[in-house]
Amino acid sequence: DKLWEHWLSDSRDWCVSRQLWWGHRIPAYEVSSAKNGEKENIGEQETYWVVGRNEEEARARASRDLNIPEEDVVLRQDPDVLDTWFSSGLFPIVCFGWPHKDPRESGFYPLSVLETGSDILFFWVARMVMLCTCLLQGPVKEGAKGSEHARNHRAMYRKGGGV
Repeated sequence: DKLWEHWLSDSRDWCVSRQLWWGHRIPAYEVSSAKNGEKENIGEQETYWVVGRNEEEARARASRDLNIPEEDVVLRQDPDVLDTWFSSGLFPIVCFGWPHKDPRESGFYPLSVLETGSDILFFWVARMVMLCTCLLQGPVKEGAKGSEHARNHRAMYRKGGGV
């Protein structure tokens, strides 16, 4: 528990993007304005970015932040995708249709139990808990526990038995 709390409280910057042709697109949008049908930069800034669960939410946020009509907002979504660990962290909600559907309506989210090996707690599970908690609610009702298989595998490996 102390190590888990340390991982979640002592977070450091991590590059969340990769330049791949597959994966979950980063929900960040570059904003410009289209007054008189011509695209132009916003004020003195060369670029202005907003985030949103979808383009409509990003457009509304940009309109509100910049005090311009929504119809004048031009968005270009960042072409990068989420890093593998962050993308994997979305699994519990994406498999139930998020962001187009609310996973809680499926009756299966949050999950009842999460069984995993300790070797991926920080890389996958911590990101999954952070992302799912931020976007909806925690991904697991009962909490996470280590896999018996993972414990047995480590014990066999230490004894030199290998698998």
